[in-house]
Amino acid sequence: MELLNMMEKRRSIRSYTEEKVEEEKLTKILQAGLLSASGKAIRPWEFIVVREKETLQSLAKCRVAGSKMLEEADCAVVVLGDSDKSDVWIEDCSVAMANMHLMADALGVGSCWVQGRLREAPDGRMAEDYVRDLLKFPENYKLEAILSLGMPKRGMPAHTLEELPMEKIHRESF
Repeated sequence: MELLNMMEKRRSIRSYTEEKVEEEKLTKILQAGLLSASGKAIRPWEFIVVREKETLQSLAKCRVAGSKMLEEADCAVVVLGDSDKSDVWIEDCSVAMANMHLMADALGVGSCWVQGRLREAPDGRMAEDYVRDLLKFPENYKLEAILSLGMPKRGMPAHTLEELPMEKIHRESF
């Protein structure tokens, strides 16, 4: 499948069946993240894979809104960036998240980006502090996002090239 066609087809999936994500598919998703480009090839990311249902239930409460799909997910990948290693860890981790999103879709696995950075937990803490307390990662690692993964309960219609807002493209100057 051509990459542009894959991008048209990829949608955020927030509702999952009880079917497990095969370990082989999860490994490929993680490999896609590890193969991501990063500034100066520093690769400042670390991934925490969560499959325990109890932990997923707790992760689903990491934000005021927008993280409930983690309750139904078969697994999640928590993406952290080492802020001591790189000043562009946010960008680098975002590329890794995007690559894992695309790989998940290519393998028929549903995924959704749960923004963690700069989001608040229901108890008033920042989502990063909530997730750090839950998963015990060091202070120099910052929460970028969580990728929920599961087998899609239903498909979503693909985007089309015709619906793209081409007026957002400027040439030579704004």
